[in-house]
Amino acid sequence: MKKSIIALIVLLSGVFNTLSAQTDTSSRPDTFYVKVMDSVIIVAKQTAEQINAHKKLIRNIKKVMPYAKLTAYKLRAMEDHLNSLTKKKEKKRYIAECEQNLKNLFKAQLKDLTIDQGKVLMKLIHRETGATTWEIMKKYKGSLDAIMWQSFGAIYGHNLKSEFDPVLDYQIETIIKNEKLD
Repeated sequence: MKKSIIALIVLLSGVFNTLSAQTDTSSRPDTFYVKVMDSVIIVAKQTAEQINAHKKLIRNIKKVMPYAKLTAYKLRAMEDHLNSLTKKKEKKRYIAECEQNLKNLFKAQLKDLTIDQGKVLMKLIHRETGATTWEIMKKYKGSLDAIMWQSFGAIYGHNLKSEFDPVLDYQIETIIKNEKLD
C-alpha cells in the first residue's frame, strides 16, 4: 500500500512539473514532428486454419507470379509485332505461331497448377496486363474459343472474366509488396 502511494505521489509530481514547464512557451516556438508510416492492417487473432490458408496463398502467388509477368511481357511483344503487320492473314499466322510456341514452352508446367493457383494466375494476369483472360482470349482467338474455354473453366470453378481488384484482393496485393514480387 505504501509503495503504491509513493508511486502515485512521484507520478503526480512529475505531471505537475511537466505542466508548469509547458506554461512558459514564450521562449520557444511550437514544433510538430511528423513521421509518415506505412499503412497497417489490423486483424483479429487468426485461427490455425486461417494462417494455413494465408501461407497457401503466399505459396500460390510465388509460384504463378512469374507466369503472369511473362504473360504481360509476351503480350506486349506480340502486340508490338502485330502492329507492324498489315495483312490479316499474316496476323493470324503470327498469333498461331505464338500460341504454339507458348504451348511448347509452358504446357507441362501450367498443367501441374492447382485450381486455386489457376484462379490466382487469372487475377494476376489481369493485374499485370489490364485485361482479363476472357478479353485476351476473345481478342486473339475469337469469341467462339473464348466461350468454349469459359465453359470448360466453369466446370472447375474458374471464371475467365475474373478481375483483380486491389481493394477486394488486398491480401494478394499485400503479399506481392511484402515479398517484393512486383
